[in-house]
Amino acid sequence: MSRFFHSVPRTARALLLVAGATVAMAHSASRGQEPADAAATPTNDPHPDLRRLSRTADIWVDPLRKEVVVGGAVALDRGMIEVFACPVHTKEHEAVVAVNAPSRLVHAALLAIGLEPGRPVSFDPEYAAAQGPAVEVIVRWHDESGQPRQRRAQEMIRSTTTKAQLAADWVFAGSVFWKDPADGQEYYQADGGDLICVSNFPTATLDLPLQSSQANDALMFEVFEDHVPARGTEVELVLSAKR
Repeated sequence: MSRFFHSVPRTARALLLVAGATVAMAHSASRGQEPADAAATPTNDPHPDLRRLSRTADIWVDPLRKEVVVGGAVALDRGMIEVFACPVHTKEHEAVVAVNAPSRLVHAALLAIGLEPGRPVSFDPEYAAAQGPAVEVIVRWHDESGQPRQRRAQEMIRSTTTKAQLAADWVFAGSVFWKDPADGQEYYQADGGDLICVSNFPTATLDLPLQSSQANDALMFEVFEDHVPARGTEVELVLSAKR
């Protein structure tokens, strides 16, 4: 593996690299303080009682419940998948949900609610599963009659062979950074699409702690049809420490 491709270290370094001033806002939220950028919060904010982490991205921290809320929409309601959730304009062709926030802000928000990243999956010299605190992922939306609905993300995914619902929990692996040797700038790799994965990727922010192929002819998971609202439905993901 390239010397420019490395795991995200502990919280102190992540705070410096993940989101700059945005992370400072997240930590203010976790302490119940007003963020310095509060005046920039959109007037039509759907969660005015929560701490919004960006003027443009749909991501909030609930410091009391210790939850992260991320807005998005259903990208796929059928077919095989490699990721459960990706940032918009990345892997919508193989994800159930596309969220309106970069993965690095989700990472920052998870730090703000007290979660510490573990380590991503590795394959050399042999497979070693991703590690980290278990994260609960709930999907919320309104049905065609306007009634609120919610499901655990696992209920929207099933095995391609047994057709059984996904049983495993995701872990906060924390992705990796890649340093551009030309200018020394570092990039958070999960921003490329690997936010919440069902196939193992060393770049995943959240990954499954079980061996799951990313080869197209050996994908282990697919959308659990009829358990997912129609493509294009607006949804919110609620992330929290697994209890």
